[in-house]
Amino acid sequence: MTVHDGSALEQRNDAASISTSSRHNAFPRVQGRAKGYDPIAVDAFLSRAREAFEADLPEETAVAASDVRDVSFALVRGGYAIAPVDAALGRVEDAFAAQERQRKIARMGARAWVQQQRQDAQVVLDRLGRERRHRFERVSFVHYGYRVDEVDLVADRIAGYLADGTGLTVEQVRSVAFRMQRGGYRETQVDAVLDAVVEIMLAVG
Repeated sequence: MTVHDGSALEQRNDAASISTSSRHNAFPRVQGRAKGYDPIAVDAFLSRAREAFEADLPEETAVAASDVRDVSFALVRGGYAIAPVDAALGRVEDAFAAQERQRKIARMGARAWVQQQRQDAQVVLDRLGRERRHRFERVSFVHYGYRVDEVDLVADRIAGYLADGTGLTVEQVRSVAFRMQRGGYRETQVDAVLDAVVEIMLAVG
């Protein structure tokens, strides 16, 4: 597991990325009757994120990488095109994850931090090491959950990445989507593991 120390150049690049993303009208708008993200909400969130990043606030008050990952915006006519905003949010999440990594290494020490990442990765591996079609709780047959075969396929790829660090990017995990089926895997459990994988990938850089 490689530890990145977060050089001054990397920090300046992260700040520049957030600053660029938070500029008003930084994104194209959808045309006609199409709907996109609410520009007012997007601009407000990205401005708050930039201010928090540049102020380097304490962890308990700062915007976290998970806040960026979990944010959602209403869809309105003439709003911001979704794909460019999502791409910018990915870059902003990366910047906050790097900032959080630097803080934790400074507080814990590199060796303890690396050990914590290994433990977190092992928890996920233990879950994904279960028998196929039994890796997550299933909803009842009258309800819809994530399609089991698709989730299992992604789970195999994640397990491979956690074992050798190759074959998968954080963008691929962020963008994964599953079809639905009756009696499928419970969405909240699958989503929680995917979030944990993103956090691990961002933590190790």
